[in-house]
Amino acid sequence: MAYFKKVLIANRGEIARRIIRTCKKLGIDTVAVYSEADAEAPHVSEATEAVCIGPAQAKKSYLNVEKVIQVAKETKSDAIHPGYGFLSENPEFVRRCEEENIVFIGPSAETIRLMGSKLEARIQMQKAGVSVVPGTDKSIESIEEAIQIANDLGYPLMLKASAGGGGIGMQLVHNEDELQKVFDSTKQKANSFFNDGTVFLEKWISTPRHIEVQVVADAYGNVMHLFERECSVQRRNQKVIEESPSPFLDEALRNELLEAAIRGVKQIDYTNVGTMEFIFDGNKNFYFLEMNTRLQVEHPVTEEITGLDLVELQLKIAAKERLTFTQDDITKTGHAIECRLYAEDPVTFFPSPGVISSLELPGDDVRYDFGFINGSAVTPFYDPMIGKIIVHGISRDDAICKMQKVLEEMDIQGVKTNLPLLEKIMKNEQFISGNYTTEFLAEHKAELQKR
Repeated sequence: MAYFKKVLIANRGEIARRIIRTCKKLGIDTVAVYSEADAEAPHVSEATEAVCIGPAQAKKSYLNVEKVIQVAKETKSDAIHPGYGFLSENPEFVRRCEEENIVFIGPSAETIRLMGSKLEARIQMQKAGVSVVPGTDKSIESIEEAIQIANDLGYPLMLKASAGGGGIGMQLVHNEDELQKVFDSTKQKANSFFNDGTVFLEKWISTPRHIEVQVVADAYGNVMHLFERECSVQRRNQKVIEESPSPFLDEALRNELLEAAIRGVKQIDYTNVGTMEFIFDGNKNFYFLEMNTRLQVEHPVTEEITGLDLVELQLKIAAKERLTFTQDDITKTGHAIECRLYAEDPVTFFPSPGVISSLELPGDDVRYDFGFINGSAVTPFYDPMIGKIIVHGISRDDAICKMQKVLEEMDIQGVKTNLPLLEKIMKNEQFISGNYTTEFLAEHKAELQKR
């Protein structure tokens, strides 16, 4: 890895610490950027050097493209790792890196732009022979056009912002009246959040499973999958628990899914680490949902079952190194589960900022990817995720037992957390059976939120 002497990390919290860890292993110096609110954050002291880039507001700090570029040049950084969120899927940021001869650790600006449009992504996947949810492949400009298309497709439908993400700009409509009520506001929301008012319609898949495929591709045409992750335990389209392999798939269906993911990746000439996301209906039909052109929050479960370091792969691919293994060399061992720990009320889900006054993390056979340590302040300015708890077992039952024990013994004081919710999920019979969908939390709301 002599190619990179210094990498700037354009992020914060647990993912910044995660990237620093691999860079240290490879002998690469790191630059942490931080906002005034994060001056005492662990990632700041763990990096080789650190630079404040602005006030607490993300737009004035972590999302400030020119400031990040300026710091990268001043610190003579060879490359920038964006982590996830913030600037990680911003094609204009990638272009600025290219203009300044700074390596962006991720795919090209054009690939990010292409996959950032749900409509463009649908078109590309269909060209690759990958199934997409029945719907439209062009922008819907008027409510009259939307009504005509909806009548052809049949209700219920999802009205979606093409540039949307994280559940923003999505509306479920059951009939024409509902469509008329939300059409203009959805376009306006899309414009407001994503500066792109393009919307389209898709059939609504009720009670789906959400399963994604981790992929890796170098600059020499070597494209591989690193198996799948089950991500169906969600709240408001945000993942809470992930596991690998999926308890839903048999080997034949798994192979079909993995092959589809590879076809889609090759179609767009993808390079670096990425994730192909799919939804499954009740009849085990699967459809492409979207592609995340970055490292995922849940990447540790893939690392645990494959033994690979995904951040290391990202760095090597960005440095134009060739992947030294083949698909046949990649094997999955055992089962891994990840729980996301949030500083939030476990009943109302309201954020709970404050100072972590006590933090006890039990067990040696468990991985903690945390953005905070004992005494850290969880500020109200950013996502309230404290970190991720990851276990690996010889089987799914073994992994569940390990996670149950870890959650029972963990203690965190000073802020409210969703730890009680995670404990209840791990003991829930439906979760233990593996027979759950994205409606799991809604279906068990009363039981899981009971104090």
